[in-house]
Amino acid sequence: MERAQSPPDELEEEAAAAEEEADVTDLKHCSVLLNRLQADDKAARKELDEKEDMNRKGGKPVSRIPTFFKRPSGASQSTELPVPKKDTPVQASEPQDDAGCGSVEASKAKPPDVRDMALPVPSVRVPKIGLEAPSLFSSPEKAATTAHSSQIAAPKSWGLSGSVQNPLLTASPRPAIRPEQGQKPQEDTAEKSDVEVEEKITPTASEDSNKSESAEGSHTTEVGQVDVIMDEEAPWEKEPMNILELKDSRSSSDAESEESLADEKSEVHDFEEVKEHHEAHIVQSEFSEVAEERPEMDESTTPVAAGTPADVGSTKSTKSSGCSGFVFLCILPTTLLLLGGFGQHVWHYGLPSSVAQLTAQLELHWLEGFGLVPEPCSTDCRVHLVESIPVGLYPSSPSSRRSIADSWLHLLDRANSSVHIAAFYFTLRGGDLENADSSDAQGRKVFEHLKQLESKGVKLQIAVNSPQKSTQDTSELAATGAEVREVDLQAVTGGIVHTKLWVVDQKHFYLGSANMDWRSLSQVKEVGLSVEDCSCLAQDASRIFGVYWSVGGAHNGSLPPYWPARLSALSSSQNPLRLKFNGVPAQVYLSSAPPQISARGRTDDLSTILSVIGDAQKFVYISVMDYLPLSQFTEPLRFWPAIDTTLRAAACTRGVQVRLLVSCWEHSPAAMFTFLQSLLVLNRPPLKCDIDIKIFTVPSTAEQRKIPFARVNHAKYMVTDRVVYIGTSNWSENYFSQTAGVGLVVNQTGSDVGEGQQTLQSQAEELFLRDWTSQYTSALSVDSLDVCPRGRH
Repeated sequence: MERAQSPPDELEEEAAAAEEEADVTDLKHCSVLLNRLQADDKAARKELDEKEDMNRKGGKPVSRIPTFFKRPSGASQSTELPVPKKDTPVQASEPQDDAGCGSVEASKAKPPDVRDMALPVPSVRVPKIGLEAPSLFSSPEKAATTAHSSQIAAPKSWGLSGSVQNPLLTASPRPAIRPEQGQKPQEDTAEKSDVEVEEKITPTASEDSNKSESAEGSHTTEVGQVDVIMDEEAPWEKEPMNILELKDSRSSSDAESEESLADEKSEVHDFEEVKEHHEAHIVQSEFSEVAEERPEMDESTTPVAAGTPADVGSTKSTKSSGCSGFVFLCILPTTLLLLGGFGQHVWHYGLPSSVAQLTAQLELHWLEGFGLVPEPCSTDCRVHLVESIPVGLYPSSPSSRRSIADSWLHLLDRANSSVHIAAFYFTLRGGDLENADSSDAQGRKVFEHLKQLESKGVKLQIAVNSPQKSTQDTSELAATGAEVREVDLQAVTGGIVHTKLWVVDQKHFYLGSANMDWRSLSQVKEVGLSVEDCSCLAQDASRIFGVYWSVGGAHNGSLPPYWPARLSALSSSQNPLRLKFNGVPAQVYLSSAPPQISARGRTDDLSTILSVIGDAQKFVYISVMDYLPLSQFTEPLRFWPAIDTTLRAAACTRGVQVRLLVSCWEHSPAAMFTFLQSLLVLNRPPLKCDIDIKIFTVPSTAEQRKIPFARVNHAKYMVTDRVVYIGTSNWSENYFSQTAGVGLVVNQTGSDVGEGQQTLQSQAEELFLRDWTSQYTSALSVDSLDVCPRGRH
C-alpha cells in the first residue's frame, strides 16, 4: 500500500534498481543492495518517514518487524505462548503489524520455489520472533526504517539466498551464535545481510534504552517493548543448545523450529522462577541437583529439551554408578584384607582338616587380639631372692634370706582368687617314704594350705608332668576342689614338664629350682625368686602356665596349630618390662623352653642363656647341677656345644672371667667332668683363658643318705656383671630342646641405687661367692680321674 502512494520517479528508480539487482544475482552478499538503497533520493526517504510518523501518531504500528512483549505478572509457567487478550491493546496491535508485513506486494515479490520463506500464522509468529531477537531492536523509529529497507530488498535477497532465511524475519537469531557451539554457519548472503542491518540499528540501542527507562510507568507499546528487551536475557546465555535439537532445527520447517525455540525460552523463564524459589536451600542428592538445573517441563516440551526422560534416566544411571563405585571401594579392601589374612594363616598353619580344628583356629592371635584389652598392672614390685638350705648345711652361719617354704606359705596366705602351679611332680608329704621322719614338716604345712584354698573361695589349678609315679597328693587336692591336669609332653616333644612355677592372683609369683617336694624344702639346696605385687610380670608368668594347661586339656598330648593371643608373651628380650624391684629400676623378661611350646613373642630359654653370656663384660658366674654338652637322655648321643662354645669365646676372646659351680652326687653323669676338664685346659699357656671350675657337695649323714634324690645342690642360676638369670633347667641338650622350663632375666645395670637398697644382681653375686668360697666346694683338677666318686659311670 505504501508503494502505491510513492511518486512515479521513485517507482522508476526502484524498478531500475530491481533490474540492476537482477544482473548481479550471482553475488552472495546483501551489503550491495543496502548500499544502493542508501543512495536513494533523500527527499523520497524524508517523505516516507513523515508519512510513517503520521501513521504512528494515529495509533497504527509503524514497525514491520514485530517485537516480543513481556508476559504479564502471574502468567502461567506453561511453555505455551500467551494468547492475545482483548483488554490488552499493546499485545493486540502487534499481530496486526505482523500481518501488515505479509502484504500482497511482498508475497508477489517472493520467488515461488522458496517454500521456506512462507510466513507463519501471525498469532504464533509475533512473540517467537520477539523472543529470539531481543538484542537487535530497541527503538521503534529505527525499527520502522529498517523494516522499510528490508521490504524493498527482500525479493532479490531472498532469491539469492535460496533456502536461507533473512535473519530479521526468521524465527531465530541463533545462526550468529550457534557456529561457536559447533553448528555449521549459514550461507554468506543471510550472514552479511544480518551484519549490515545490525550495524545500522545498534547505535540507537542505548539512546532508546534511556528513553524506555524514563517512561517505565507508561503502558504504551514502545515502553513495553524496550523494557522487555533490556530486562530479559537471551536463552542461549543460560543453557547451551542440545546438539540433537540443532539437527532437528535444520531438518524441520520454520514453524517447528520456532515452536522448539519458544519452548526453550519458556524453560528458561521457568528455571528463573524455580531458582528464586529455592535460592536458600542446598540440594544434597544428585537427583535433586539435576532436577533444579533442568526444571520439569510440561507435556508440550519436545523430547530433545532438557529434563526429558532420557536425561532423568541418565541421572539415575549416574547415581547408580556412584553408589556402585562407593560400595566397590568399601568391599574391595575388606575382601583383600580377609583374603590376605586367610592366606597368611594357611601359609603358617595349613588348611584345617576338621571342624574341630577350624573352630580352634578361630582363636588365631591376630583375630582374637581385636577383643583383647590389656589389663592395668602394677610395676612397683617387692622381690626376694629365696633359697632352701639342706639340714646340716651351713650350721654355724644360718642364711639371712627367706626360705622357699616360707615364701610359698606367704603367697598362699595372700591368695584371694586363684593359685596356678606348674610342677614336675607333687610329693609334699613324706608318706611315700618310711624314713622321712620329721624332715617333711615344711612340705606338709604347704600341703595343708593348699587344701584350704577351696574353702576360702580360691581356685587352685595344678599342671603336672604325665605320668606321675605318685598321685597321692594330687588326688587328695582334687578331692577338695582343685583342678589337676597331667600334661603328656612326652607325646608332644619327647620331654617332660620340668617347670617349677607358682602364680597367685595374677599379682604374685615364684620361680626357681625347687620342685613341689618336701625334700626340696629341707634336703636339697635350691635357689628361687619370690615376687609380690607385680601384676605386670605375674600376668606374663600366668600365660606360660596357660600353655601347659592348654596342652593338658581335652586333646592331651597334642599341640594346637597356633597359640592364641591370650597366651602371647608380654615380655621378651627385645621388649622387656620396665619395673622397679625393691625401688630399683629393672628391665625384666621371661623365657621358656622348648621352642615347640613357646607362644607368640616368647624368647627361647637357650637363646636367653647365650645372650646373657655374650652380654657379660667382666665375669660370668654359673651355679647349676648338671653341665653337659651332650644329649643326656636320648640315644644315640648328640654333641651339643651351644653353651660350651659361648663360654670358651667369652673367656678366650673377650677376657671375661668364667666361674662354673657344678654338683656332685650319686646321679651326676661321669662324662660331665671330662667336658669340664677340657675347659680347664684353656687355662694353660699360651691361651691362659680365665676359666675356673669347682664342684659343690652337700654333706650327708648315714640316715640322710637313705633319702633318695636328696642332698644335692639343685640350683640353676647365673649372674654376670650386668644381669642375673634364674631358671628351672639343667644345662644339657634335652632340657632346652624337649623339656619344658622357664627362665627369668633381670637387668638393673646403670640403675640408681639408694641407701639401703640392693640390686638383685648384687644379691645373686653374694650368694654365688658364698658357695664358691665355702668348705663344701672343691677345685676341679685337669689330671684327676675320679673327680666325683659317688657319680654314675
